[in-house]
Amino acid sequence: MIFRFDAFTLDPSLGQLTREGEDVPIEPRAFELICHLIEHRDRLVTKDELVKELWNGRFISDTAISTLVKTARRALGDDGKTQRLIRTVHGRGFRFTGNVTANVPAEPIPEPPASEAPQSPQLGGQPTIAVLPFRRIGRSETYGAIADAIPSELISSLSRLRWLKVLARGSTFRFREDSPDMASIRGLLGATYCLTGDVEILEPRLALSVELSDTRDGRIVWSDRISGRIEDVHQIRTDIVSRVSSAMELHISLNEADHARLQSPESLDAWSLYHLGLRHMYRFNATDNAIAEGHFSQAIRLDPGFARAYAARSFTSFQSAFVNYRGDRDTEIENARRFAEKSLELDPMDPFGNFNFGRAYWLVNDHESGLIFLDRSIDLSPSFSHGMYAHGLANLMAGRGEAAISKLDAAIKLSPLDPFLYAMQSTKGFSLAHTGDLEQACHWLDIGARQPGAHYLVSIVAAAINKIAGNHDQARYWADRTRQLRPDASIQQFFVAYPLRDQRIRKEVQTALQDLGF
Repeated sequence: MIFRFDAFTLDPSLGQLTREGEDVPIEPRAFELICHLIEHRDRLVTKDELVKELWNGRFISDTAISTLVKTARRALGDDGKTQRLIRTVHGRGFRFTGNVTANVPAEPIPEPPASEAPQSPQLGGQPTIAVLPFRRIGRSETYGAIADAIPSELISSLSRLRWLKVLARGSTFRFREDSPDMASIRGLLGATYCLTGDVEILEPRLALSVELSDTRDGRIVWSDRISGRIEDVHQIRTDIVSRVSSAMELHISLNEADHARLQSPESLDAWSLYHLGLRHMYRFNATDNAIAEGHFSQAIRLDPGFARAYAARSFTSFQSAFVNYRGDRDTEIENARRFAEKSLELDPMDPFGNFNFGRAYWLVNDHESGLIFLDRSIDLSPSFSHGMYAHGLANLMAGRGEAAISKLDAAIKLSPLDPFLYAMQSTKGFSLAHTGDLEQACHWLDIGARQPGAHYLVSIVAAAINKIAGNHDQARYWADRTRQLRPDASIQQFFVAYPLRDQRIRKEVQTALQDLGF
């Protein structure tokens, strides 16, 4: 959908804001703010809603929100005094007050002279990472070698991520400066990202710090630190490798999406479209899922051999079928299967492709067959948190509560900031209900249902289990929340999404939902 107001044209699907045909430079989050205010221009948008949508519910100060609004106004030629387009409702939130025209197709761009014809998009914009030897702090002849051993292990582990190019040790270990220059690493190695670290050996303690930087602008994208007793060095080493491998799936993808949003639409290659689609895919609502589907389809058109784009396209169809966005569930089930199958045909070793093919079996209630491919996704990438989560949910459907909890705990530990966190936590709660621990079940379901992205199927599970546990007020709260998210929510829809094999818990859930008026 394209929006026009004043002299501006806003295209959310392409991440583009123009004024009289000229691109308007704007920060990614300020662009998201403008999009959200325009899409909800018929009502007041509260500060809490902005925190949830733009910062994923993290604690954000009023000053940070005000700064972002100021940035958005500046891009639109507005200011806090006139408030011509973005109006502040004191103490409550913001409204977009411009005269907006929606669903107007973009004007055709005239063809340039042949001598100035734009080049076709460059394919293969795959992110590349250089893992440098870590810096050693402190003296220890016994453990000093881990400053090289851990980066070597990381190179091996990250090489399993089929979407990420990992430079060989022979090239990256030439850079042993205390403060490596990101521009030099980009120029000499062609790396998009650089992973550096410190090993602090102050016996009897050992600490490892890692930092991921974007070589294009030198920004720190992600960092982490882990410490413990030096005799636990092998466990610490295992933990940091797992954390880094899992974090790359999330943070590089989000950072690439931010870069893609700042590019002109005609310059976006298949990889940029893929990462831009991921940002929308993980918002778990019908509108963003449709936008993500469009980005992935365009990526496939640009690069028909792009296995990950087919896997992601399967993901959007799975989401649509699971939550029943469109009402044409049979078509979405078939799309989820065939796109995942195409992904594996192109790259059978990609964990993400195996993950999506395994989940496609859920939609036809064949969880055991799906487990084969979910197991493979974890074997290919032991730090693949989504594979762990999906394996846990499959065990839940089969009535294996304890086995499900084990996988879900691993998923949460691997990726505590994951877009799927709501699903991991709520599925753990549902699994605990299978084991009879209703108190902890309600605790985890309440946490999961409050996370950003949680859809109506999560809140209806929270309602049912709280009802079974005798928490009647909390059950009513989540039942009301379910109807707000999905007015037509029903018991039939629930069991289509969750075909539970455990007849005891199935009967208890059905009775609880009937008592709550579903």
